[in-house]
Amino acid sequence: MTDNEYQSSEIVLFTAKLVENDIAESVKIIEELPKQTSSQVLKALPAATKAKILKRLQVSYSASLLEQNEPELIQTILYSVEPRQAASIVMHLSPLAREQLKPYITGKLADEIRDILTYPEGSVGRYMSSNIIMLKEDIKAEKAIRQIRKLFAGNSTASSYVYVVNEEDVLAGVLNMRDLMLAEPDSLLKNIIKTDVFTIHCFTDREEAAREMSKRKYFAVPIVDSENHLLGTIKAENMLRGVKEDVTKDMQTMFGVGKDERVFSPIGFALKKRLLWLNVNLVTAFLAAGVVALFEDIIARLTILAVFLPVIAGQGGNAGAQSLAVVMRGLVMREIPQNKVTTLILKETKIGLLNGLVIGLITALIAYALYGNGWFGLVIGLGMVINLIIAGLAGSSTPLIMKKMGIDPAQSSSIILTTVTDVMGFLAFLGLAVIFQDYLIQ
Repeated sequence: MTDNEYQSSEIVLFTAKLVENDIAESVKIIEELPKQTSSQVLKALPAATKAKILKRLQVSYSASLLEQNEPELIQTILYSVEPRQAASIVMHLSPLAREQLKPYITGKLADEIRDILTYPEGSVGRYMSSNIIMLKEDIKAEKAIRQIRKLFAGNSTASSYVYVVNEEDVLAGVLNMRDLMLAEPDSLLKNIIKTDVFTIHCFTDREEAAREMSKRKYFAVPIVDSENHLLGTIKAENMLRGVKEDVTKDMQTMFGVGKDERVFSPIGFALKKRLLWLNVNLVTAFLAAGVVALFEDIIARLTILAVFLPVIAGQGGNAGAQSLAVVMRGLVMREIPQNKVTTLILKETKIGLLNGLVIGLITALIAYALYGNGWFGLVIGLGMVINLIIAGLAGSSTPLIMKKMGIDPAQSSSIILTTVTDVMGFLAFLGLAVIFQDYLIQ
């Protein structure tokens, strides 16, 4: 072993040991080391520690470190970090590294990365570049200057802007080079940056984004998601020339995008996708009919119940469809983080309750006015409240459950929702009629 190799080995061991006691300090050392040595340090750490280190490093620098390791190690690291961070790292890998990694990223992680990197046709997300300089807000000006020099060296295609993010990669501001050079060496970037930054959502239509950029005369704009995570930048020259899809398209192909039905899919393919669910719908329709059949006796003795069954079914279906539409849009726009799923379902259920109280009261009054029986008004009103609560719960949870199961929510959610609202609505209404039958049948 040469002196240089021995010295490098000692540095690796020292840094790996330091990581166990002080993550923040060890990150500073890793960023200052030669890239090859930093890569060796990363390789020597446990997977969980690697994830903590990568979370604090600049994304493009993390990717460059990983590229110097074998695909098996990259796979281990990507599976140990959050899907959004994994997707961001993969986007910053070279085309060769991505191709070599392709067989190692499968299953759930591949699906999650695909979802993150799939942008609607014509949106700016398809045209953005991930080749950006991005620094953490809690580093000092002196260190930032060194990092910028290091990151810009040999990278002539990177955006001239330097963006600053927090630990979650949420955009905090943009760095003005003059302000950076005049700042005190120990000043933190978060105290130097300009926080009033014009951004474009990744789903914005390309033509609309081009108009906004032209109006403001920007040559590059940061692209963010619904939670303001910095995804990349879009350059005016690319927008105006209508360049072809770049790295995002490559990643979509890598993870198998394009298997679902499209507007002009062949008839045979469309039938194959739809016919199964129509048969499922037929089964569920018989299920709802079976519920009504269970209460055949009370319906025969109180035929007015049959008149209100379509009212119960219609209101439940419409209320559920409203919740379903909101959640489906949230899924498409990726506005529903995993940690807020329960909050969303509870919110839609509460809305169902409030809607149920209002609609139930109105329905009860109409029933009383038409038939002069307050108990019947109570039954239809309570049935409506229960049905709309279930509609809100089912409308919000069904597409989320379908997506979790790997089933296309767009094709299956409405069928499941209709079944739930019909069955539960009929059960609630007719069940209450049985409970109060002594007051209804006079």
